[in-house]
Amino acid sequence: MDEPLIKVYTQGRRGEDWLGRVRGLRPGLVLTLGFTETGLVEGISAAGATPSDRRYTALADAEFMVNGLTTAPKFPLPPLQAGASPALISRAVIAEQGIPLVVLNAGLPQPPTVPHLNLGGKPAQCLSTGAALPLDVVRHLWRQGLEQGDLLGGESDYLLLAECVVGGTTTALGLLTGLGLDATARVNSSHPTCNHDQKQALVARGLSLAGLPERPHPLEVIAAVGDPMQPVVAGIAIAASRTRPVLLAGGTQMLAVYALIVAIAAAEGCDWNPENVVVGTTRWVAEDATGDTVGLAELTGACLMATQLSFAESRFEALRAYERGFVKEGVGAGGCAIAASLYQNWGQPELLAAVEALLEQKSQRDRSQGSGSSASP
Repeated sequence: MDEPLIKVYTQGRRGEDWLGRVRGLRPGLVLTLGFTETGLVEGISAAGATPSDRRYTALADAEFMVNGLTTAPKFPLPPLQAGASPALISRAVIAEQGIPLVVLNAGLPQPPTVPHLNLGGKPAQCLSTGAALPLDVVRHLWRQGLEQGDLLGGESDYLLLAECVVGGTTTALGLLTGLGLDATARVNSSHPTCNHDQKQALVARGLSLAGLPERPHPLEVIAAVGDPMQPVVAGIAIAASRTRPVLLAGGTQMLAVYALIVAIAAAEGCDWNPENVVVGTTRWVAEDATGDTVGLAELTGACLMATQLSFAESRFEALRAYERGFVKEGVGAGGCAIAASLYQNWGQPELLAAVEALLEQKSQRDRSQGSGSSASP
């Protein structure tokens, strides 16, 4: 590599040590899917141009991650306001580098069309209700996460834990706030300028209706204003961290999961190894001027790192849109890019080439099927 493509933003020594331990190792990618009706609020997310599109984003992402390009996907990747799906980055990496993928359904309105494990969760109501999920469902998902962490941890050198929950940066804000952290104006979104006021208003309403005690149990916070992905990924990370490294692949949502891990380990008396758990995202999230990802990482105590992948020189306008703040991250894109550099020493040229090649194929297929594409150079 000409320049290091991974930058550690917080907890420098811990980050460099973690990178040294996993360099050359092949990870296993675990994609946890969830749904919250928060994602259907008008204007809350850009992960799908309309609320109707956003209802199927997780199903489409899972299908694309497992199958790649197919002639007639049941759920095509949704149209975006601008940019291209981050699933292109993740899929390009795992397909080219042979990284195994496991899909978990933590709670979707309908099951994925690809092989997956159903964890027996359910979709969350909008967090503004203050009653996002029944507490018994949250407890069940937490236990499922611990179980899966033991199982999946034994199958790979280290784990990349990714998610797809549309509206998830807002439930992340709800979780962080409910845990007592001041995350105001610190989270990110798929919009070029984060819609902080809208998120904050939904969270404030949800927490006021929830009537939580002064020091709520972390699982009670999820039940009030969270989503089904959160307890699952926290459980997996805690259990797996006892024996191997774990990368929480995402931005705001995974920083919220990290805060949850710290809180729930204390509340439940769980053993875990903080040295084994880091958060990995994209430069577009880590350096988003309309949020404060680094400040949020410092607040939670997380080690934050990010791929320095750039699309500034891409021949595709849909990828260059990332440099203008659109999309930024999703489906473990940043974590997969980090893993690509660590496992097979991919630098900027290799990552860009792999993503562009996949987008080129997708554009040609879209054009041949007459569906048009925003991915023209």
